[in-house]
Amino acid sequence: MSAINFIALGTDEVRALQNGAPDANGQKPERHISDGDGVPCRHCQRDVGKGEAYLILNYRPFSALQPYAESGPIFLHAEPCERYAVTEKAPDMFFKNGRRYLIKGYYANDRIAYGTGTIVEPSDMAETAAKILARPDIAYVHVRSALNNCYQLRIERAS
Repeated sequence: MSAINFIALGTDEVRALQNGAPDANGQKPERHISDGDGVPCRHCQRDVGKGEAYLILNYRPFSALQPYAESGPIFLHAEPCERYAVTEKAPDMFFKNGRRYLIKGYYANDRIAYGTGTIVEPSDMAETAAKILARPDIAYVHVRSALNNCYQLRIERAS
């Protein structure tokens, strides 16, 4: 299996959003209090704990607008949290919730590589992503919720 890295949202971008910067829709992130169920932070890759403040915002993980630049809701801790380390290991939270995930490859021009999309169990995510990234024309892989299509993180070849 090729070496890969799981990559959470960058800290500079997250801190800006936590400080009120507009989201992908140009709106200020909404602030809420977690009930402790189903609020995964895309920066630290941990669930927001019961009673903790979190943000809901629209996120677009692409640098430019184009037809394949999907956007959608994500959650972040409202207060600073430590970024999930860039590592070859999938975040633990993927294995705790019993959910499956949609993964799909993208070309360097941020267009979907048709035929790469697949629904996977967390235990198969790294191997499947490595197979997709073994194609030289694939630049990266996105992981999304299979149920709601919410962006989770990005997977790249390890350098």
